Amino acid sequence: TECLGGLSLGESIAVNGACLTVSDIGEDYFSVQTMPETIRRTNFPSLQIGSQVNLDRALTYNGRIGGHITQGHVDTIGTVESIYPDGQATILVVNAPYEVMRYLVYKGYIAINDISLTIVSCDEFGFSVSVVEYTMKNTNLGNIKVDDAVNLEIDILAKYVEQLLSSREFKS
Repeated sequence: TECLGGLSLGESIAVNGACLTVSDIGEDYFSVQTMPETIRRTNFPSLQIGSQVNLDRALTYNGRIGGHITQGHVDTIGTVESIYPDGQATILVVNAPYEVMRYLVYKGYIAINDISLTIVSCDEFGFSVSVVEYTMKNTNLGNIKVDDAVNLEIDILAKYVEQLLSSREFKS
């Protein structure tokens, strides 16, 4: 609840990477409303009472950017294929739909459950990321298991570039 200090009605807050609007606030809780599009594109249907979620307040214009820029617009759901140690880090391998994979590049970024991570490998079926110990201990990534559904958000810049290139008209 310490991250909830100063939370206001109508404010945006990301829950597992999905940007939602605060509709009610209590002493030790807040409520949001979802819409069918949010339910279709997120892992929310697999959450249960007591499930750990990642919360992220909206960036203020005078704030620092400590990672990649994310919007809180979950693109799709991926499935955890494997989890294994790599020194003090953990490698997560995630299967993802083709419509997401075409945007991913080696050393690019992807947000998993709102955690922005650098891609260490990818192919047409999925990708892997290396997660530092601190992130595994302090986010819900530390609780995920093989076959769990995770929310994925891709780089908005990649989507804009694709749109611009596909709609460009050449004039002679």
